[in-house]
Amino acid sequence: MAQVKLPDGSMLMVDNSITGKQLAEKIGPGLAKSAIAVKINGKLKDLSSLIISDGSEEASVKIITPKDSEGLDIMRHSCAHIMAEAICSIWPAAKLVYGPTVEDGFYYDIDLDEPIRPTDFERIEQKMAEIVKADKLFIRKEMTRDEALNRLKEDKYKTDNINRTDSAAITFYSHGDGFEDLCRGPHIPSTGKAGAFKIMSVAGAYWHGDPTQKMLQRVYGTAWQNKKELDDYLNRIEEAKKRDHRVLGKQLDLFSFNEAGPGFAFMHAKGMIIWNSIVDFWRSVHQKYGYEEIRTPIILNEALWHKSGHWDHYKENMYFTNIDELGYAIKPMNCPGGCLVYNTRQHSYREFPRRVAELGLVHRHEASGVMHGLFRVRQFTQDDAHIFCTPEQIESEIISVIELVFEIYTAFGFKDFHIELSTKPENHIGSNEIWEIATNALKAALNHKGIEYKINEGDGAFYGPKIDFHIEDCLKRTWQLGTIQLDFSMPERFGLVYTDKDNSEKTPVMIHRAILGSFERFIGILIEHYGGNFPLWLAPEQVRVLPISEKTNNYAKVIENKLKEAKLRYSCDFSDEKVNSKIVKAYNDKVPYMLVVGPKEAQSGTVNVRICGLKENPTIEIDKFLEKTKSKIADKIIDLAF
Repeated sequence: MAQVKLPDGSMLMVDNSITGKQLAEKIGPGLAKSAIAVKINGKLKDLSSLIISDGSEEASVKIITPKDSEGLDIMRHSCAHIMAEAICSIWPAAKLVYGPTVEDGFYYDIDLDEPIRPTDFERIEQKMAEIVKADKLFIRKEMTRDEALNRLKEDKYKTDNINRTDSAAITFYSHGDGFEDLCRGPHIPSTGKAGAFKIMSVAGAYWHGDPTQKMLQRVYGTAWQNKKELDDYLNRIEEAKKRDHRVLGKQLDLFSFNEAGPGFAFMHAKGMIIWNSIVDFWRSVHQKYGYEEIRTPIILNEALWHKSGHWDHYKENMYFTNIDELGYAIKPMNCPGGCLVYNTRQHSYREFPRRVAELGLVHRHEASGVMHGLFRVRQFTQDDAHIFCTPEQIESEIISVIELVFEIYTAFGFKDFHIELSTKPENHIGSNEIWEIATNALKAALNHKGIEYKINEGDGAFYGPKIDFHIEDCLKRTWQLGTIQLDFSMPERFGLVYTDKDNSEKTPVMIHRAILGSFERFIGILIEHYGGNFPLWLAPEQVRVLPISEKTNNYAKVIENKLKEAKLRYSCDFSDEKVNSKIVKAYNDKVPYMLVVGPKEAQSGTVNVRICGLKENPTIEIDKFLEKTKSKIADKIIDLAF
């Protein structure tokens, strides 16, 4: 007998030969019905796996269902196999290359000379439905590397996949009579557990991203626990198309791109209103939290980037130039410049923590194929900051940054976000001891705040561990924005010192942090999150006055003067169009408040307020309107309703 610990802390005595499926049945019929995998001592395995397989007397076990993120990922990976079988059934000449999961779905790279077109998707889905209906078991097979290589010696793709892993045991998965593929698993118990799925798109993809290799066909699909979740996802996709920031950016005259500078955004006047509103808010919050603001050069010599470590770890993303026959680089990050500013004078422990912020313009070389509107550009402004402190101040400073992050995100209406802690990568600088101290400091700050977080092993920056903040937008998409990175190495490289209490020189701890990340990308996120209907405090045009006819133009001008005195962003539509046409145009321009004024309003000193996105249209005294509007702007209130 063995002892099993369940996620709720309860303990079960089980037979040593019990499988994950049998354990689920023992816990309850409902769980047994929805179970698709099992997690044993932190490792995901097939439901048919033995709970106790190493002779031990205890194990921590969690039964995985599609409601778990891990379970949904397993379901999607299994759907990739089902799709691969369907494609191979329709096109027997197809060769399978690689089929991983991605966010919200999966794909399979296929080597097939005949093109797979969107018109083929329905045929693939019908074949997949037949495979699901047959409810075929997923069966795992294991063999040695030599056995696997001998078995697949005619398949260059699978041979390459095997040679890229250092695992001694190679596993295959089959379902049904004829389909089998190289895979480490785990998988759902049978094809009948596949949930609801849909083929989404097909694109070209080079093998290993190498343009000298043959172009493959990458078929994308999505899978969800049930049809309702699939339909919800497809609806979000359609809504996302309507909210595409590239389309709205052009429609609202916010920004543009030009072939004269691929990947470099041109911000228009209305876009700059949003930009400057964000900057003003950013500065006010940073002043509140005790930050100083600096500015460092865009171009610095190559020697600096060798010294900082960026040359060895980042040069493929950098732009270079020559000045006076010497090599220079356009900065991809602000950190080295911040170190140079620090080193312009002596420092004492008495001035720590020293918080220094910079809205730094940086350049990074991005391949043309990955650039995407404001989301992926070659030039962007990063809301950077560097905090210099003593080791004893690390935890309190990290806590302060977390509080600053929460305050800023809340002002933009983002309330759903999660946090990830990334640890030492394989390609890193600094000793293991320093990395352990830094990682433990970040954990301590998160634990002090009682914040739940996920650990990403090996995903830290090359110079230190980091905390990343991921927000969720109105379409339930997540975006990585803020980051806090602890760095013991760069201060040493630049010889940064301060005088401690005992008059000895010591190296400060350097905390790198950004809240919004790229300003350009953040504005793109805001455009899509709000669908162009910006909060009042960000809207390029906050109010538009719409006189019903020429007879009320004089009253409209009185309103205009009051809006000007209140320092609101406004315009007046004195065109000869009918008022309904004026209202439609204002709605299309995403103006938050439309003030319709006619003879009644002129006589009573009121305005009829049309609110973008809402059905209510109250009539209110102009002074009352101004009071409420100014209050909403000052308090960063998202809701436009009175």
